[in-house]
Amino acid sequence: MNLWRRNNKKRNYGILIFGCVLGTISSFSSRAAEPEKSGICFAMYTVQDQTMKMMVQLYPLADGDSREVKLQVQKTGAWKTIATEMVRETSYGNKAQDKAWNLVFRVENWDPSNDWNYRVVARGGASVYSGLIRKDPIDKNEIVVAAFTGNSNRDRRMKPDIIANVKAHDVDLLFFAGDQSYDHKTHLKAWLLFGEQFGEIIKDRPTIAIPDDHDVGQGNLWGAAGKQTHKGGGDDGGYFMPVQYVNEVQFAQTANLPDPFDPTPVERGITVYYTSLNVGGVDFAILEDRKFKTGPAGLVQTPGHKRADLMNDPEFDVSELDVPGTVLLGDRQLGFLREWTADWTGTEMKAVLSQTIFAQAAHKTGRWFVIADLDSNGWPQTGRNKALSEIRKGYAFMLAGDQHLGTVLQHGVDDWGDAGFSFCVPSIVNFWPRSWLPKEKGVNPMANGLEHTGQFKDGFGNKVTMYAYSNPNEEWKEIGTKEDPFAGGAAGHGIVRFNKEQRTITMECWPRNSDVSAPDAKPFPGWPVTIHQEENYGRKAVAWLPLLRCEGMNDPVVQVINEKRKEVVYTLRINGSSWQPKVFEEGLYTIRVGEGDSVQTFSGVQSALKKDNVITVKIAPGGGSGMTLVPQK
Repeated sequence: MNLWRRNNKKRNYGILIFGCVLGTISSFSSRAAEPEKSGICFAMYTVQDQTMKMMVQLYPLADGDSREVKLQVQKTGAWKTIATEMVRETSYGNKAQDKAWNLVFRVENWDPSNDWNYRVVARGGASVYSGLIRKDPIDKNEIVVAAFTGNSNRDRRMKPDIIANVKAHDVDLLFFAGDQSYDHKTHLKAWLLFGEQFGEIIKDRPTIAIPDDHDVGQGNLWGAAGKQTHKGGGDDGGYFMPVQYVNEVQFAQTANLPDPFDPTPVERGITVYYTSLNVGGVDFAILEDRKFKTGPAGLVQTPGHKRADLMNDPEFDVSELDVPGTVLLGDRQLGFLREWTADWTGTEMKAVLSQTIFAQAAHKTGRWFVIADLDSNGWPQTGRNKALSEIRKGYAFMLAGDQHLGTVLQHGVDDWGDAGFSFCVPSIVNFWPRSWLPKEKGVNPMANGLEHTGQFKDGFGNKVTMYAYSNPNEEWKEIGTKEDPFAGGAAGHGIVRFNKEQRTITMECWPRNSDVSAPDAKPFPGWPVTIHQEENYGRKAVAWLPLLRCEGMNDPVVQVINEKRKEVVYTLRINGSSWQPKVFEEGLYTIRVGEGDSVQTFSGVQSALKKDNVITVKIAPGGGSGMTLVPQK
């Protein structure tokens, strides 16, 4: 169990219940009949450390409706009430005078080893919403994640193709990376529409939804640790909408997540939610990569474009954009990543979930060709490199959205490929298309038929290796055609498969209106892409520590510490019983092998330029402190 979870005090949460008035529901509806508009809209949940948290969203209640809501589970054929909460009627603080109409059930001592049929009962029994809280898929070899971004209001219809495909994939976790709502000042309305569109799959699977700029009511977001911006575009840093509005959006979308690593609000009382969730032995860090980020206006000059966040001058020295003191993740989240990458309790593989990727991986955006976009996490460069340097210490894969464009790339800090891989999934509705169109050819291109792959420097000078991308057709304009609104637009969703036995990660990028169950179904050209877990710290070895041969245990956790720098180099659960640690400078190191009460520390290990030495790790009968490390030639 993670340290911050053990120390977190229990909190009482109400269930968020949202109401909205939707537009006309077309024949694309994924339900047999128009959904009820006077009770429960949808519910989403997670389970972590035997705590189940469920956000329930309601439509607006009438004055005479009961505000009491019950959560029931089915035991021995009968329904048993296990939690009761009152509906939250907190105001959004917007001109529409919307209320939250939501609540959160928090149930301790949850049994994650069994499937649980549940139902939520509201309005005195007049509204009942049912679903399945799945058991933790720890026994499954492959953990499957479906990822989405950009649910633009340019298409407010139901999403039957996505519903059918997620069910066909039989995914274990849903991840909505941001822009679930594009209604800006009326989140309640859009959030209820989101629930109607995706509730059919959300109700039966753990779900992560993190808000991005459009969710909180602005065109772009540089959160600047919560300060006030008076610009809708937000390039001076901060939040445009009232604090109450921002907090209600965040509560609606994230209150079902595990407790925050550090719940201390940022400026003006804006709440935080960055945390982690373990599903089936895959540990997901959930970041707020825009909340602490510095706004660029007034700090940098971006020649070649009238906007402060876009740069188009190919002769400009982009190193000038990396202004000292600018922040990306901030010290709080870097500290979280440092602790998270070192904690492998119940974990076989790690992944980082964020709103956008740590690179500038699109050039053509809407009407413009852009060399560097400061809204991407390619800027600021120093903050970007700090983030990647922490993430790779846990050999963590990265998954995100926001860019409207599907991409797979490997990041580099000091050299190409010395950090992890990221998969940016395409938008659900891609009304503002973006393309990867570098002017130069890539070095060492992939043999997958795509023209612009290989090693590049992005618009900020960051080293990136492009493996795959899903550009829209050149002739495609905004919403496509009336007959096929997604024709050529490169809209779609992502699937990630974590194979725990092989320690591989497979990425699939699927176009909208595809049928993934069809025998001839194919993802976008260039996909699937499969990597090995250890490629997420692709940094080349300068020297080696002795080969570890573990007797009496398999798949132990190995941590390597640089004694001169007094810092963790990396931590990894190895695959099997032998493994040779690499290091990136010569010197003395500490190696820790095992976990829990069965950890042995071996200090003063000298690195070598050759793989000559062997350390045998033995566990004495009973384990624990009987573990010894014996150097051998």
